[in-house]
Amino acid sequence: MKILAVETAAEACSAALFLDGEILQRWQLAPREHARLILPMLDALLAEAAISVYALDAVAFGRGPGSFTGVRIATGVIHGVAFGADLPVLPVSTLAAMAQACFDDHPAAAAFTALDARMGEIYWAVYRRNAQGLAELVGKEVVIPAGQIHFPEIQGYGIGSGWGAYGAQLQEQLQGLVTHVDADCLPGAAPLVRLAAADFAAGKAVPVDEAQPVYLRDRVAKKESERQ
Repeated sequence: MKILAVETAAEACSAALFLDGEILQRWQLAPREHARLILPMLDALLAEAAISVYALDAVAFGRGPGSFTGVRIATGVIHGVAFGADLPVLPVSTLAAMAQACFDDHPAAAAFTALDARMGEIYWAVYRRNAQGLAELVGKEVVIPAGQIHFPEIQGYGIGSGWGAYGAQLQEQLQGLVTHVDADCLPGAAPLVRLAAADFAAGKAVPVDEAQPVYLRDRVAKKESERQ
């Protein structure tokens, strides 16, 4: 199984290549430079593996939520590759990729993921580690004020920039369920492509025209009066 993936929904720009269980990755913390960096990253991965895009089984991308510009970059790049090489696509949640990164590095049973969504809100979701060690959504992903989150009564790690911006409010809501916090955790293409490989094996790849981004927030900007 060979899958090429990109993740550009947050400050880090990354690409990864899944090669029958092995993962190659390019990753750079470079806010506002994703459009310049991502295509050379893809070329470098394919060159390192000595394969062409036509040898791939599928492509994957971080479908959001996250930076609107970043999510659009990932969507556009992968749509272009998929159209050009006639490949199926695996859209993967950016929050799930964050949770998977946590599970790959820590013994957490759950990840309380929070990305700063600006305008006083966070992109929020809770993921549980399943029997295969993969991130499994509990409930649903939402954009919500930190003081109004919903969560299951399980212990886990708090991850993502939302914890840096609204950590006190989140801790107050969760009342001891969070044992560790990593506010610097960023989504990356390596954990994302692990999830994509599992989705591909489960037959979840879709045609490129069905592979759409997820913003959660219906409008990029709202007036303050509309949110009250």
